[in-house]
Amino acid sequence: MGSGRWDADDWKAYKTTTRMDSKKVDDIYNKALDILLDPKDVRIRESRDSEDNPNSNAIIIALDVTGSMSSVLDDMARNGLKTLVTEIYDRKPVSDPHIMCMGVGDVEAGDRAPLQVTQFEADIRIAEQLAKIYLEMGGGGNCHESYHLPWYFAAMHTSIDCFEKRGKKGYLFTVGDEQPPRELLAKHIEKVLGYLPQADLTANDILTMASRSYHVFHLMVAQGSHFKFHRDTTVKEWTEILGQRALVLDDYTKLAEVVVSAIQVNEGIDVDTVVKSWDGSTALTVRTAVKGIVPHVASEGIVVL
Repeated sequence: MGSGRWDADDWKAYKTTTRMDSKKVDDIYNKALDILLDPKDVRIRESRDSEDNPNSNAIIIALDVTGSMSSVLDDMARNGLKTLVTEIYDRKPVSDPHIMCMGVGDVEAGDRAPLQVTQFEADIRIAEQLAKIYLEMGGGGNCHESYHLPWYFAAMHTSIDCFEKRGKKGYLFTVGDEQPPRELLAKHIEKVLGYLPQADLTANDILTMASRSYHVFHLMVAQGSHFKFHRDTTVKEWTEILGQRALVLDDYTKLAEVVVSAIQVNEGIDVDTVVKSWDGSTALTVRTAVKGIVPHVASEGIVVL
């Protein structure tokens, strides 16, 4: 998947026909699980080069759809997605973006839809598929959501030309306000994906798997209710598992700008140059988030995982 190109006129028409600006967030997104986004029995999601996108780059944005994240989801649908795609095209940190959106819940807490996955898309279908995500608003009191499910799906159920043809990793961003889970039980993989693996997996196991073909980041939403009360613990635990790719997002309305900036810095553009390219409060939010990122190709040519 991934034909076509993002077009500003298509976005304007989409917002007009869907009357998005007059809707509540609950009315923008799906009110039930869409079978096309259910990962159960999905063999593979593909990002393939095409005439429109000859040098495709896979980007996954996995959004927490539990109760505390509705503001993030609202802004992403109305403004963030347009900003994300437009800035990638304008700044060109990578070429020909193919974007997959995911919805992340809590499999441990018994959510019906702990993982939802769109196709990789390159045009207005990114927005159309984002709106198909079911806002279950579930989760539980276990201090984490199933942020490792996107890692597992990316590792086991995606095939991306940028890596397989050119050895260039895709990007995977999870977004949420809670702490990282420590393990993924085999029975939970069976529930979500429809097959029973031989053993449980630790979060580090899954991260290693996903990192073979993706640069993996997590954005900690500072305005989320869990983060507000457990900031130090959340930052500590995410930093332990992801290091400098655990990013604090001080302003959720700047999610797109931080994602684009993280890709820029990871691709080797100087942090100060990236920060200065933004105005006002956006620059402050970006600096807080990306200041510690080490480019994946160091100056001496050593690849940093």
